[in-house]
Amino acid sequence: GFTHVELMPITEHPFYGSWGYQASAYFAPTRRYGRPQDLMALIDALHQAGIGVLLDWVPAHFPGDAHGLARFDGTSLYEHADPRRGLHPDWNTLIFNLSRHEVRSFLLSSAMMWLQAYHIDGLRVDAVASMLYLDYSRKEGQWVPNHHGGRENLEAIHFLRELNRAVHREVPGAITIAEESTAWPLVSHPVEAGGLGFDFKWDMGWMHDTLRYCGRDPLFRCQHHRDITFRMMYAYSERFVLPLSHDEVVHGKGSLPIKMAPGTGGGAQRLATLRLLYAYMFGLPGKKLLFMGGEFGQVREWNHDRALDWDLLEEPGHAGLMAWTARLGHLLRDEPALHQLDHDPTGFRWAVVDDELRSTIAFVRRPVAGPLLLVVLNFTPMTWVDYKIPLGAESAWTLVMSSDDPQFGGAGRAVPERLVASRIADADIPCAAALDLPPLTALVYRGPDVAEFDAAAANLREAIAAEAAAAAEAAARAEAEAAARTQAAGSGAPEDMSREPAIGLPDADDLDLRISEL
Repeated sequence: GFTHVELMPITEHPFYGSWGYQASAYFAPTRRYGRPQDLMALIDALHQAGIGVLLDWVPAHFPGDAHGLARFDGTSLYEHADPRRGLHPDWNTLIFNLSRHEVRSFLLSSAMMWLQAYHIDGLRVDAVASMLYLDYSRKEGQWVPNHHGGRENLEAIHFLRELNRAVHREVPGAITIAEESTAWPLVSHPVEAGGLGFDFKWDMGWMHDTLRYCGRDPLFRCQHHRDITFRMMYAYSERFVLPLSHDEVVHGKGSLPIKMAPGTGGGAQRLATLRLLYAYMFGLPGKKLLFMGGEFGQVREWNHDRALDWDLLEEPGHAGLMAWTARLGHLLRDEPALHQLDHDPTGFRWAVVDDELRSTIAFVRRPVAGPLLLVVLNFTPMTWVDYKIPLGAESAWTLVMSSDDPQFGGAGRAVPERLVASRIADADIPCAAALDLPPLTALVYRGPDVAEFDAAAANLREAIAAEAAAAAEAAARAEAEAAARTQAAGSGAPEDMSREPAIGLPDADDLDLRISEL
């Protein structure tokens, strides 16, 4: 069900362990995998299969190898001469001097060659955050401010805008994606609106929050519920890609299954949590990116010197996870609700957002036209009986898929094939559907067409308003009648205040009358 593959940098690089992110040749594909014509054949084969090709591209820095770009003519030609601008402290690499027209032209020409000569469909620009900030990974005194005295790299900002304008002008339909991990504003907004001009930005915050949440013991997830709900507070500030990238499965960080908290269920519970995570990821607004091996639950960390452990697919749990991933991919492509309004707030509605005690969330995805989808996620190993999901209208919903289905490696617990949302006697939740929600399970239901649902929701709101108005009218009428009775009781002969007060209790009839009036 994937629509694109994204290649890690295949520009020639001297150190294989850099995975191509320290390139020495910006116009040559690495010789490790064949000739340039072989790469063209691969890209053409993917296009013939209807799959787009994206390329990781690194204009931020390059290695200091003598046979590469470093001191190319005996001087600092491509890099800054001042190490406070020209040496990257994290990777011990050299930083392009983007104030030079020739350097910017070199990089722009490289980008155009990959898009035009090799028919790459888009560029994912690496390490954008390191380009934007002059003090990136630097301590006080280790960086030089710009001419305004600020920390922003004005030359890099100009270059990135120039890059995006050129790509969209010269190669219509090509996309650019920023790997940018900070709160820099307007990364994926047009240059004309003050943005950097990228089409998409990686949502690194979502990735870290979600992996941290799923790595917690399920008993304590209730204390960190915000980790899986906060993302929607900023989801429409940029056009986001939700990544689970290579950086999270290397250097001792553990593979995706190992990152999942085992609870008391061991490996099976890890895979159940991973199926839950993928449903959460594919259900949310934004594009999706999954590093290779994640689709079947590669257990070992990724190692560039060996192949993935494809033999894991002989195990039912891993084969089930791959089937679940494929099902999600096809659902994403086939259901307009999951992609049409990815960047429009009208395409998403919370149904359950604040049930932190049961670590459960539910949301509705809306298309421009067509059926709605309801996604229900239980992040605990507990079954929630008669769990109520508030919905905005009386409606019927049909089960599309359950992550607990045996074909996906689940336990096969019973879930309702059909949910019916109906009126209930609850002022806070006027309309809800109820079900028994299995542990560590994601459920997807297909609802009515959005127009039909909106009409039913409007009718429900009108009925509730009419009931409220009728109740208010009845209350006002009762209050008026009570006031009239009180006035009538007080209009009789004045009481003789000189009489001695009565001693003792009133008789029963008098007491009943007074209680009735009260």
